[in-house]
Amino acid sequence: MLVKIRGLVGCCLLLLTPLALASPAYHLQVVTRDQQVLLSLPLNEQENWCLVWNHSVAGFAVEDCFIVKAGQWLLDSSHQPDFAAGLGHTLGRGKQISDGQGGYFIKDMAVKISGNQMLLRVGSLAVNHRFAYRQTTLSLSELAAGQRVTLKLLRN
Repeated sequence: MLVKIRGLVGCCLLLLTPLALASPAYHLQVVTRDQQVLLSLPLNEQENWCLVWNHSVAGFAVEDCFIVKAGQWLLDSSHQPDFAAGLGHTLGRGKQISDGQGGYFIKDMAVKISGNQMLLRVGSLAVNHRFAYRQTTLSLSELAAGQRVTLKLLRN
């Protein structure tokens, strides 16, 4: 099965692009503390996907986008609509450019995700942690609000 998911979010995955039909090189899994797989997204080399959430103070959407290059999971870019609390550009990590609407993009970051996995405390529905993946949005908050999960990139 290409995509394993709990809840109603799975219905959206039936409409994915033809990329889903090719044999993927990787899977991005969302795993609970007790090793239950909540979500498994097929990925190909050089394929982008984003983790999006609503800033807890300002309320706008922040978007961190990732890519797999030569088996390494990388933070590739970020879109931050404002210089709100906890946000900003770190010198030496990509190039900051204006988004033309008062916010900014950070491009060409190439920040390695250590061990191809990261921990995430999934926010409430107000924060709405979600994946922007293959023209679909999948809400992690609907699946695991308040839980600590591990995001893992696994090679097939």
